[in-house]
Amino acid sequence: MTNKPNLIELHHVGKTYQTGPIVFEALKDINLTIKHGEYLSILGPSGSGKSTLMNILGCLDKPTVGSYQLNGKEIKEMNRTELAKVRSEYIGFIFQTFHLLPHASALENVALPLVYRGVSVAKRHQRAKELLDMLGLGSRLKNKPNEMSGGQRQRVAIARALVGDPDVIFADEPTGNLDSKSGTEVVKIFEDLSKQGKTLIIVTHDNKMAERTNRIITIRDGVLESDEQRKS
Repeated sequence: MTNKPNLIELHHVGKTYQTGPIVFEALKDINLTIKHGEYLSILGPSGSGKSTLMNILGCLDKPTVGSYQLNGKEIKEMNRTELAKVRSEYIGFIFQTFHLLPHASALENVALPLVYRGVSVAKRHQRAKELLDMLGLGSRLKNKPNEMSGGQRQRVAIARALVGDPDVIFADEPTGNLDSKSGTEVVKIFEDLSKQGKTLIIVTHDNKMAERTNRIITIRDGVLESDEQRKS
């Protein structure tokens, strides 16, 4: 049996932004390996570079220097169309502000990524319904975002991230807009997904959130400051 390559490999990755004569080095010489099935957090204060790192890992941006391989594929040389295809096939995103379509139902929001894959209406709605049922929202299929609580909207966003069965899920401050009860429920969902073998990368400034993950990567001033394996 052939072993899978590492899911993510970064070698000497840097990211520089330039505005006129001003050059800002957002990431500096980042080396990182992430295996399939890991549940980890990228921890750092505002301005540390964690969002820049997430954007590169999530193929929303490309490094200025260095190599990024996702499932053995070099990302840096890809054009926008190729990057969009990689995001569609391999990556799911969960955002702090949910990013749900306000006039679409929960079912329609979750099914949306499958539209771009050419999946039939019946099949994508069936898959979306299965996920919403799994996340306790089977009675909310027709509800629009403004008819749901923050915790329910985040669960819809989680279902949408899962609908294409991605290789990796990125969650950007996923509990930032939730009350403590809803936040705890979302963390429990992540832990359950991790036990099912899903790869989850949580981007956060919250130490308590990070401590619930199995590995904590701390970034500060664009530098990978520490990489702590906590539990398996």
